[in-house]
Amino acid sequence: MLTHSEQTMTEPSFYRPAFTQTVWFNAIWFQSVWFCAVLGRDNLLPVTAALLVVHLLLCRSLDKELLQLSTIAFIGIAADATLSATGVYQFDGNVLVPLWLCALWIGFATTLNRSLSFFGRHPAMTIAVGAVGLPLNYWAGERLGAVNFGYDLVPTLLILAAVWSIIFPLMFKITASLDAQEQ
Repeated sequence: MLTHSEQTMTEPSFYRPAFTQTVWFNAIWFQSVWFCAVLGRDNLLPVTAALLVVHLLLCRSLDKELLQLSTIAFIGIAADATLSATGVYQFDGNVLVPLWLCALWIGFATTLNRSLSFFGRHPAMTIAVGAVGLPLNYWAGERLGAVNFGYDLVPTLLILAAVWSIIFPLMFKITASLDAQEQ
């Protein structure tokens, strides 16, 4: 009987196509997850979940992938829960963090060593993207009705910029550390 890691090494490569690890595939796949999660929210949660399952079926090392996804998603969900608990965010049904957002965080975690890996090699750029790009994503979500901001726009964006300029680079450091442990 083969162990899981021995079995992974002996399985033919067509079970886990290399193209799924590429920047372009991950970027398109994640945008699909984002649109399903943010536009469809609970209505498209089964589709979002199916996209996540497809990713897991196609990833090269399930154990490694699950560790990374759970670690990064936990950090993102915890940050969003804190922002929600402090009134920065307000979600329908007064939930702290909706399931669709949890699924979105799992999907986002796949991008750090794939389509967004470029940023991990440039710490200053990672801080800038965290301070600008992530708040703009939340603003887009707010404009699309996925979240309500508890404060006026400018203070909310400044809070998000402060939070994500720290957490986004931290996520890359954690991802790099997890990747290094596997080698």
